[in-house]
Amino acid sequence: MKAEPKLSQYITESKSVKDKNFGKELRIAILSSFTLEGLSETLTVKCAEKDVGCKTYVSGYNQYNQEILKNDSHLYNFSPEITFLILDPRKIFGGLFYNPYELSKEQRIDFLNKKFNEIKELIDFFKSKSKSKLIISNFWIPTYSPYGISETKTKFGFHEMIKQFNQNLLKKIQDEDSVYLLDMERFVSKYGEENTFDFQQYFFGDIQISIKFIPQLANELMSFIIAYLGISKKCIVLDLDNTLWGGIAGEDGVDGIKLGHQPPGNVFLEFQEHLLSLFHRGIILAINSKNNLEDALEIFRKHPNMILKEANFANLKINWNDKVKNMKEIAKELNIGLDSIVYFDDDPINREFMTMALPQVKTVELPDDPSQFSKILQTLNEFSSFVITKEDSDRGKMYSDQRKRDELKDSVVSYDEFLKNLDLVISVKKANDFTIPRISQLTLKTNQFNLTTKRYQEEDIKKFSLGKDFLVSCAQVEDKFGDSGITGVFIVKKDKTAEWVIDTFLLSCRIIGREIEKIMMDQIFQQAKRYGAKRIKAQFIPTQKNKPAEKFLGDCGFKKEGEFWIYNLEIPFKKPDFIEVRTE
Repeated sequence: MKAEPKLSQYITESKSVKDKNFGKELRIAILSSFTLEGLSETLTVKCAEKDVGCKTYVSGYNQYNQEILKNDSHLYNFSPEITFLILDPRKIFGGLFYNPYELSKEQRIDFLNKKFNEIKELIDFFKSKSKSKLIISNFWIPTYSPYGISETKTKFGFHEMIKQFNQNLLKKIQDEDSVYLLDMERFVSKYGEENTFDFQQYFFGDIQISIKFIPQLANELMSFIIAYLGISKKCIVLDLDNTLWGGIAGEDGVDGIKLGHQPPGNVFLEFQEHLLSLFHRGIILAINSKNNLEDALEIFRKHPNMILKEANFANLKINWNDKVKNMKEIAKELNIGLDSIVYFDDDPINREFMTMALPQVKTVELPDDPSQFSKILQTLNEFSSFVITKEDSDRGKMYSDQRKRDELKDSVVSYDEFLKNLDLVISVKKANDFTIPRISQLTLKTNQFNLTTKRYQEEDIKKFSLGKDFLVSCAQVEDKFGDSGITGVFIVKKDKTAEWVIDTFLLSCRIIGREIEKIMMDQIFQQAKRYGAKRIKAQFIPTQKNKPAEKFLGDCGFKKEGEFWIYNLEIPFKKPDFIEVRTE
């Protein structure tokens, strides 16, 4: 595994990336109750690696209260999109951190409630003043206790106080749309208190997180940045021999490969377990392996300890072809970008070739020791998402259903016949509490069939849906092979009585090419006519990835007028007649 660079390296590199042009820009505020020197610079570099220009605002030392509670503070003038509020128990608890038992149990409970209410008020005030996502930390639980081993015998003792505070905070953020938890308890547990807390640095400059671990903390923060920008990866592509199992399929066979509950096969079993958990979360799995297809499939079908089955993989490139060529075909067949892929391969030569030929693919540096594979998989923040929808959880089955559709397509005479035999049903639904998370997710992640590529958070979609100026709807697609879930979105501004403006129109990549987009457009036309509109105004804003949507407006009968496309609603629109439409 590639070693994390030192903080000094990030600080140096941050100076050279500030003036570069990036595909996206992001404003980040960092508030804390202690010194976090170098965190801003590290985030700048890590964002630059993802083609994101990062502008940061760092509050003065322990000035988070003033920044949040002052109406015209520098924080609000900066208008951050993401705000990190990182606190430590020493500041919050004060002298009680060292002498909690000078108070009675009842007094400790009152003290804790008072302190939590202060934090709660900060959260509520911040939300009233800013549209920023707020990421607030909980407290790490010190190994220290003034009562030593008697701590566990003390009712509502020191450690229980901190645990209760964390529990209260968790309950609070679970009820808030734009507030999330930075789990510092997990972070310190992961790296160890003796590593992350350095007494010398603490006494020198109130440094609660050792400067050696600022890059690791930045990695934790990057998970939220990746989720916010909708740039998380979608697919893991795996080699087989000595990656998914130990040994060579063609040489060792089913009985000879290393895969089981005892060493050395247990490391590969563990790796597969973690991969399966990601599959159930909605991450696509695929195979890119130089192997005999029959030998590999025999292991999948006959080995008693195979956790992953054929059905878990959306694409199988098991052949003797160039792995780069295979990777391009995987991306094309799954209809995803190469930059959506994470690649695992034990062979350093294959990894080097992939990195040189396809730098868009994140090729993971694997050590010689396969016992580290699971750890590396767990530490990747590339799959971060603020919410996991039903569509995410069902994605594996959806891709399995797609393979059945492909089989049908190969068996019919024409593509039109294929579409008619799918028994397509589209349910058009207005935005509600159940659909808003998925609608937001699609705006953040959909790149190919997306007219404007505007990105909206859940709170934005909720605001649009509750107002009278916007029509916000989504499309759920089913056919005889299964339910693809909510895969289409349109947001239309009722700009004038006579003219509606399409703000957002998108379709998930996995259902492109089934004429669903025309049904969605027809729904817009019908709604507009019902309200007395005469024209629909739309725009195609080209990006590097949305070429599949380039001709759509023209194909629907829109006429180009300057930078906009106009459709006269007096003109009849012919929608596909083989799709059943249901509206709610």
